Amino acid sequence: MPRRSDLDRRRLLKNTSITALGLASGCAAPRRRAPSSEKLNLGFVGVSNRATANLAGCASENVVALCDIDDTFLGKAADRHPGAEPYHDFRRMLDREPLDALVISTADHTHAVATLAALELGLDVYCEKPLTHTVEEARKVADMTRRMNAVTQMGTQIHAGTNYRRVVELVQSGTIGPVRECHAWVGKAWGGGNYPTEEPPTPAHVHYDLWLGPARFRPYHPSYHPANWRRFWDFGGGTLGDMGCHLVDLAFWALELDHPYHVSAEGPPVHWYVAPEQMRATWSFGERKSKRGGRLPALSLHWHDGGLLPPLIEAGQVPGWGMGVLFIGDEGVLLADYNRYRLLPEERFVNHQAPEPWIPDSTGHYAEWIAACKTRAETTCRFEYAGPLTETVLLGNVAYRSGESFRWDARTLTPSANRAKRYVGRNPRRGWKV
Repeated sequence: MPRRSDLDRRRLLKNTSITALGLASGCAAPRRRAPSSEKLNLGFVGVSNRATANLAGCASENVVALCDIDDTFLGKAADRHPGAEPYHDFRRMLDREPLDALVISTADHTHAVATLAALELGLDVYCEKPLTHTVEEARKVADMTRRMNAVTQMGTQIHAGTNYRRVVELVQSGTIGPVRECHAWVGKAWGGGNYPTEEPPTPAHVHYDLWLGPARFRPYHPSYHPANWRRFWDFGGGTLGDMGCHLVDLAFWALELDHPYHVSAEGPPVHWYVAPEQMRATWSFGERKSKRGGRLPALSLHWHDGGLLPPLIEAGQVPGWGMGVLFIGDEGVLLADYNRYRLLPEERFVNHQAPEPWIPDSTGHYAEWIAACKTRAETTCRFEYAGPLTETVLLGNVAYRSGESFRWDARTLTPSANRAKRYVGRNPRRGWKV
């Protein structure tokens, strides 16, 4: 570790002497609830890359503990937060530290195991998107959140933006009429390639077994850590897993969606280990009751990535933005991305007056969660909302990987197609309870 290597190495050795089967001690550190006037005691699992922004977003509170499997990342974060105790294993951190809440910014495959461990201890949780690696895990996390009455937030940061609020108001006020079709797309691609066959030595600064966590064992390869794990099914969910919770979120919110009843997907031939360079997915939702009164029509929600686009964009009838969400209503079209929207055709809406805003502006994605941890208020991306959103997104990957479209029984987490059943959950490695 840079600068504090000797001291921190001794501290880390002390803090990570843990058996392969779990925590060395069955006694958890005492839990506390910070009054609204006090700062939260926060622990962070993952301290670099995406976690850098999460650390900065929560810097108003007490950074009590830092955990990362990479000594280089951990050392740099420890230099910035000299009062925080460093750990390699989040289980040991949870066992020792008197925390109020946990912030999780790891690779997807370790989201659920860390989140569930924290919830079981009565902590509040912030977790990056997607909430979990599998559909089954998302349901477990949402259910436990309810049981523990935890304050939670999934890291869909753009949900706090003003533009998303105005788009939701336009859709829900009926500006484009009933919406029966919606498309979300992104040009980027996390996919392609093959199973890495080289087996280079694991760098001394990487605690690879802890990085694997609940995932099945694969020999170390630099493709996995720190950057490209999203391409591999064992650890990530490809482009849909990465970006789906950001863009499908807007459709979910505006159209008041919950669980689809049918799912399908298509793309290049399925690779057993690597996500595709491009794919499409379609979720069908039935009629549902609106929170604003009345009934909403059945609709189809479509996903396109890796350069694939909605038909209206391919036909040149709608501007070809690099990513976005396209609401197709009976009386017009609404095109949106993170920071802008357009009503089409423009001549139909030239004199349109936007509805009076009714969704309050967010105090900030992190500020909202921090305040709620102290007051027990409700956050906008709480796991009770993020769970069904994550389930829906990941069901697109289930349909693609299985090569089967299926009817979905959300109550029992059961697809109608046999091959699809194997991708709804996973068997964690021994010692990693999920």
